[in-house]
Amino acid sequence: MLEKRSFSLSGHRTSVALEPEFWAALDEAAKRDGITLSGLVTRIDSERADGNPLASALRVFALLKRS
Repeated sequence: MLEKRSFSLSGHRTSVALEPEFWAALDEAAKRDGITLSGLVTRIDSERADGNPLASALRVFALLKRS
């Protein structure tokens, strides 16, 4: 089951739905980096390629951080 979370990115609200395991990995990565989950999502959003969905970028980031 997907969990939906909302963030403010570039001045507008957006929602992202991910599996709980991905949210857990992202939460861990944010804690390791000493930032909030929102801060991590903002950073990933600013670094992703145009046209690449945010949910996909978050999943790939979570997988790479776990490796």
